[in-house]
Amino acid sequence: MIRPSFVPPPQIRQLRDVTRYRPDLVAARTAEKQRAEKLLEDAQIKLSVVVSDIFGVSGRQMLAALVGGQRDPKTLAQLARGVMRAKITVLQEAFTGYFTEHHAFLLARMLARVDAIDADIVALDERIEQMITPHVVAVRRLAEIPGINATAACAILSEIGTDMGGFPTAGHLVSWAKFAPGVKESAGKKGKGTTGHGNRYLARVLGNAAASAGRTDTFLGERYRRIARRRGGKKAIVAVGRSMLVIIWHLLADPATGYSDLGSDFYDTRINPERRKRNHIRQLEAPGYKVTLQPAA
Repeated sequence: MIRPSFVPPPQIRQLRDVTRYRPDLVAARTAEKQRAEKLLEDAQIKLSVVVSDIFGVSGRQMLAALVGGQRDPKTLAQLARGVMRAKITVLQEAFTGYFTEHHAFLLARMLARVDAIDADIVALDERIEQMITPHVVAVRRLAEIPGINATAACAILSEIGTDMGGFPTAGHLVSWAKFAPGVKESAGKKGKGTTGHGNRYLARVLGNAAASAGRTDTFLGERYRRIARRRGGKKAIVAVGRSMLVIIWHLLADPATGYSDLGSDFYDTRINPERRKRNHIRQLEAPGYKVTLQPAA
């Protein structure tokens, strides 16, 4: 008999519709912000050179003043708040340009569009929070994994569900998600060990989570950096994404299993042998196994 395809229950499929729509809105908002920045460049307003986020509190006040008709660089620079006030002189130079009514008209439309998308994202987040309520414990447990926040945890659960009955082992989940490189051989020739095309929505979430984990002082972070140095960032993302899926499977398959970080020094051969042994024991016990050490015969 052929194993049936994985089909999550209706509640998870509905959650999937919402979580998949959210990144599309985020991408649309990013594109609109880039258009606004390009418009300012066209007017020779170099605000993005001075301000890291032109859509922050100070940046939005300055943009609103531009749309409202204010053109004096000194007045616009005085709208800076907090630490940005140390850059007032540079801001005055950045606002010395040729911002016209034509630019103001377009910028007003772009800012309105950004605000509208912001409101839509907030509405989606509220909807996701309502729909994920029955699985809030699973979300919290997945959010303990480095690189995975509550938003990413909701997206992951919407793609794989909370019942691991459809995946007998962690390897089945990894294979289904196409995070396990396969070796293809034809006529005695082996092809490249590519993973193939899996769930692109899950791959996007895991890719972002792996990259975020790579910036942490954790076991997954060190694993990402080690592989990235030797084989590149893409290989590191796949490897760490696979590790995350294995952890996720164990957390969802057994509610009694908890996540325990092995530490960024897990690979360090210079550490005390006893500590290294304890790290290996923790690695085995993390999925729920009990380790008993016995002297060699």
